[in-house]
Amino acid sequence: MQCPKCRGNMRTYERNGVHIEQCDNCRGIFLDYGELETLTQMESRFHAAPPPPPPAAGPAWGAPHGGHYGHHGHHGQRSWVGMLFST
Repeated sequence: MQCPKCRGNMRTYERNGVHIEQCDNCRGIFLDYGELETLTQMESRFHAAPPPPPPAAGPAWGAPHGGHYGHHGHHGQRSWVGMLFST
């Protein structure tokens, strides 16, 4: 398969059931009909995920507390679509 933009070789990747074609030369990304909508829906679900539950109890006497200990979640994370191509 050839890139419609630069005629370079295209490589197909499969990510979560979506086939994505990417040019080895210009790095252009090409999607089939409906795949952009699928990726957009997946991105929305990723960002709508509920936050992690709060810690069960405070730190034990003398244990470190405050700061970012045990902080998890989507704060500061790249978008799901961005992570798709971070190989």
